[in-house]
Amino acid sequence: MTPNLIIEVYFDLICPWCLIGKHNLDTALQQFRASRPDIRPRIVWRGLPLLPDTPLAGEPYQEFYVRRLGSPAAVTARRAQVREAGQLAGIDFAFDDITVLPNTLAAHALVELVADKGDEARTAKLIEALFQAYFMAARDIGDVSVLLDIAGECGITVSLQQLVGASAKARQEQTAAVSGVPYYVFNERLALSGAHPPATLREVIQRSVDEFVS
Repeated sequence: MTPNLIIEVYFDLICPWCLIGKHNLDTALQQFRASRPDIRPRIVWRGLPLLPDTPLAGEPYQEFYVRRLGSPAAVTARRAQVREAGQLAGIDFAFDDITVLPNTLAAHALVELVADKGDEARTAKLIEALFQAYFMAARDIGDVSVLLDIAGECGITVSLQQLVGASAKARQEQTAAVSGVPYYVFNERLALSGAHPPATLREVIQRSVDEFVS
């Protein structure tokens, strides 16, 4: 019997560690597939907005992080840490260019609309595009018109009415399944919190597959 490999990934689109974690997971899965081509992993993306009460129009990004971390020096130190981890994952963050901290409920609603169609590849492409738009191109992914543009760039057709309706539903149903992101659940048995390097993720992937057949 071929083991299952289902990985649930809890993430938020304004969390740089989630983008790092996504790239590290992609690397870990690529390495794992090389040794186990018989197993086809299934990734289930579970959006978890960290700041659901952010104004729908967003708020000033730089000021938010100074207030959150206590000083410009603390922000600089934190960003240096994130940039270093990002470079190892092939990511070059453009923090200084970002002007708006967005409310991500609509962006996650867009991801869910696409994921509900069962197209894993297109869902992953959209998530990557949203991360890239925010962290590299400094686009406001809380703006519905921007989200529709990004969807179109990914070859995804979503109407304004669909997105607005899904966003309203997301605001009503928002719940916190976990306390922090990125957070991974492997085959509903093993869990891992944080943006771990590919080697650690691959080790847990292997353990979850081994436990499936034990």
